[in-house]
Amino acid sequence: MLLLLFDIDGTLLQQAATEHALALREAAGEVHGVSLLDVDAVEYAGRTDVAIARDLLAAAGVIDVDARWEDVGRAAASAYRRLCPADLSAKVAPGMVELLTELAARPDEYRLSLVTGNLEPIARLKLARAGVGRFFEAGQGGFGSDHEDRGRLPAIARSRASDPPWPRERTVVIGDTPRDIACARADEVRVAAVATGPYTVTALADADAVVDDARSLLPVLNDWL
Repeated sequence: MLLLLFDIDGTLLQQAATEHALALREAAGEVHGVSLLDVDAVEYAGRTDVAIARDLLAAAGVIDVDARWEDVGRAAASAYRRLCPADLSAKVAPGMVELLTELAARPDEYRLSLVTGNLEPIARLKLARAGVGRFFEAGQGGFGSDHEDRGRLPAIARSRASDPPWPRERTVVIGDTPRDIACARADEVRVAAVATGPYTVTALADADAVVDDARSLLPVLNDWL
């Protein structure tokens, strides 16, 4: 059996992070008493919410992010519940529902989980509104609310999947950015990259396999199985 750790933004969903980014800016700014709505030049792709908030606040002159991070996290989840569209199903990557349906129908071969920089409440709501939350079991996965360092998240997800932790050699990270590849390398697990986000196939060449859409993932995973 393979444990498949899916990224969300750019992988499962496309262009579904606008309200998420706004919620994070609103929450961090409100908690620290600054405006972050006009802060530019902060990179989002493949990063955890904590790391993004840290850069946003640093750009506004706030240094001590850790002291009130739990407040920011709660405020961000609340803001996202207010801002999130009721239906995100149009944002699901092409072919992804079919892929997840096929994988979920083979529970003796594949186990579906998540590795994402999203805070867990945001991740769960985003996937539920997109209609794919049912594929990902509660209490599983690694999230931005677990650790600021994206490289720590695969190990967290493996430890939640089984005791002792799920074997590295039977774990695959699936993502769309070089940071997804880096987080897999940090935990010494395999990685399949999909060029459905902001990066090209060439930019993702360091992955163990690179495909151009979700439809092309199944043959790769079957081969690894």
